[in-house]
Amino acid sequence: MTDEMTRGRRRDAQRNEQVILDAAAAVFVESGVQAPVRAVAERAGVGMGTLYRHFPTRADLVVAVYRHQVDAAAAAGPALLRESPTPAAALHAWVRLFVQFLVTKHGLADALQGDTERSAALHQLLTERLVPVCADLLAAAAPHGAHVDAYALLRGIGNLCIGGEAPGYDPERLAHLLVDGALASSPG
Repeated sequence: MTDEMTRGRRRDAQRNEQVILDAAAAVFVESGVQAPVRAVAERAGVGMGTLYRHFPTRADLVVAVYRHQVDAAAAAGPALLRESPTPAAALHAWVRLFVQFLVTKHGLADALQGDTERSAALHQLLTERLVPVCADLLAAAAPHGAHVDAYALLRGIGNLCIGGEAPGYDPERLAHLLVDGALASSPG
C-alpha cells in the first residue's frame, strides 16, 4: 500500500469520526445519550461496524462527543467576540452554545456507569477549557467587571439546565436572564 493510499484512508477515517460525532451530538440533544446507537449511525450515514470501530462502547461515544463539544465551545468564544456586533451579543451567543452542550451532557453519568476517574477528567477538561473562554467573554462584555466570576456563572447555568426537559421549562431563557443580571450588576 502506498503512503498516499494510507493517508487517504486516514482522512476517510477522520472524516467518518467527525460525521459520527456531529450526528451523535444531534441525536443526544434530541433523545438523550441513551438513544440507540443505530440512530447515530443512520444520521451519520455510516454502518454500525464503522461506528463501533471508532467508538467500541456507548461510553466511548458519549465521552468523545463531550470532548468534541468542549473543544468546539472553547474555539467558538474568540470567534464570536470577533464576529458579533457587541461583546454582550458574543457572550449570549456563547451561552446558547453552552446550554446546548449541557443538554447533550444530560445522562453522561449514566453512560459512564460509575467511572469516577473518567468523570473527574471530563470535569477538569470542562473547567480548564471553558472557564477561561467565559472569563474573556465576561471581561469584554463587562469591561468594568461583572459581579460574578466565570466559574460561578457556568455553575449557575449548569444548575439552571438540570431538569431542562420538563414541559414549559426553558433553561436557555433563564441562562440569558442570568447573564443579563450579571452584566447589569457590573459597576460603572
